[in-house]
Amino acid sequence: MNKRTFLKTTSLLTLGSISAFSALGKMVEAIAHLPPDTVAKDEDFWASIRKGYNLKSEYINLENGYYCIQPQEILDRYVEHIREVNLQGAYYMRTVQFDNKKAAAAKVAELVGCAPDELIITRNTTESLDLIISGMNWKPGDEAIMAEQDYGSMLEMFKQVSKRYGMVNKILSVPQDPKSDDEIVSLYANAITPNTKLLMVCHMINITGHILPVRKICDMAHSRGVPVIVDGAHAVAHIKFAIRDLNCDYYGASLHKWLSVPLGAGMLYVKKEHTSHLWPLFAETGKNDDDILRLNHTGTSPVPTDLTVADAIDYYQKIGAERKEARLRYLQNYWVNKVRGLPQVVIYTPTDPARSCGIANVGIKGMKPGDLQKTLLDKYKIYTVAIDGAGVYGCRITPNVYTTTAELDTLVEALKQING
Repeated sequence: MNKRTFLKTTSLLTLGSISAFSALGKMVEAIAHLPPDTVAKDEDFWASIRKGYNLKSEYINLENGYYCIQPQEILDRYVEHIREVNLQGAYYMRTVQFDNKKAAAAKVAELVGCAPDELIITRNTTESLDLIISGMNWKPGDEAIMAEQDYGSMLEMFKQVSKRYGMVNKILSVPQDPKSDDEIVSLYANAITPNTKLLMVCHMINITGHILPVRKICDMAHSRGVPVIVDGAHAVAHIKFAIRDLNCDYYGASLHKWLSVPLGAGMLYVKKEHTSHLWPLFAETGKNDDDILRLNHTGTSPVPTDLTVADAIDYYQKIGAERKEARLRYLQNYWVNKVRGLPQVVIYTPTDPARSCGIANVGIKGMKPGDLQKTLLDKYKIYTVAIDGAGVYGCRITPNVYTTTAELDTLVEALKQING
């Protein structure tokens, strides 16, 4: 099989996913005329979506924020890609792997709203953002701005470059329930000095689900000559947006979270004008300085995962970005509104529904997060993750499209009983 034939075969395999999703397509057609907010409450529709997942019965999984499992359609395609690559062996790796990865990256770029030559597929958000943080030309006295609520791996990378280059990290704290966007924008603005070289901000804070006004922060920072790096780990395929509308300089995300790509898939966006100024994590030859692919060299990678990216996007788009976002926000509000205000319950997520979507965090006064997590699992068979720090002391609750309101009723009843 020559290179042209193999590329055609791979393309047809990807297109074949459309027929594999035919049942899903028929379900969507039946509700396509309805507004997303109406579909969000249609338990029959989402019960049909749930049937496409193979779920464990031993517990209710409310920890989809770490990794969103694949529905069977995507999982089947992933296995097919593994078999095909295994069949081709080194021939695949030496002929078409890079063309296929580039094609997958272009599809991600279309999804997130940026130019294809400004995006690469990485292994996760940490790799994406650490490439930027470690790849800048830091000098002693340079400053970077971040928040204590930012993801730990990125904060650790900033600590490392501080030790290595003598740059200074300025860490602020984002209010959990701001009165306005200006409150947050001003917080970042007040931290900027003539020495500020980079500002990092979360699109959606992973421990609380708080959606930040990224565009306003970027516009403010740019007016002062400061580039912005955005941690979008939980935003891609969770809320609908376009990177071009955010006006940021760098954007990293994990595709194995809300897009449900197999584990080990992420993306990095770099505004074209910045590419030539970055040092790659691993040295690359044969690429121009302004070619983003020179940042993408990491050695041999799991190429079946790259191929499955297209299948995951097909599935997501079949459901519809607006419908998924509306369903996730509906699920979060469904359980939060039933427990917010209980005497011992603390919700660490903004009260304004527009400032969050599927993710929320709940704690019990006087109860350690780890104890709450253990109680929810041992007594109520609900799996969550404990968050203990950065002003947040509760369990993060992250439902997915397969989550039912009945399962959330179990969570609500558990919290009421624990609340006493």
